[in-house]
Amino acid sequence: MLDAVRLQQEDFSLDREIAALRAVSRRIGGIAVFLGCARDFSGDRKVDEIRFDAYEAMALAELQNLHAQAVSRFGLIDVRIVHRLGAVHAGDNIVLIAAAAEHRAPALDACHWLIDELKARAPIWKKEISPRGDAWVTSHP
Repeated sequence: MLDAVRLQQEDFSLDREIAALRAVSRRIGGIAVFLGCARDFSGDRKVDEIRFDAYEAMALAELQNLHAQAVSRFGLIDVRIVHRLGAVHAGDNIVLIAAAAEHRAPALDACHWLIDELKARAPIWKKEISPRGDAWVTSHP
């Protein structure tokens, strides 16, 4: 069984993640999903590749904190948080947040809160590789 909170190099399967989440409880009435994907541009620059690096132990601990906080704050049944590290290309998956609740509103609210908090709190860094040069991304829109 896949851990609900992970950092990993390899791609993940949205279908497998949702199936694992649904297997947690028959009380689930709604699952909200945020799937972050790599684009082939940033601003006015073409991007060939994005590289993600992290302080892995600290990032994983923060993702586990976010998981616990979201369950408590929004009354969720469970959450899955998966973030890739290493190189990704246009169209590749980067991050998955799937929040399950008895009703849709808490799941949607939690999903939105989780991605914003992940970007603000987890020590995961993004470097865009471009024909015009490499650039670390510091802002999180």
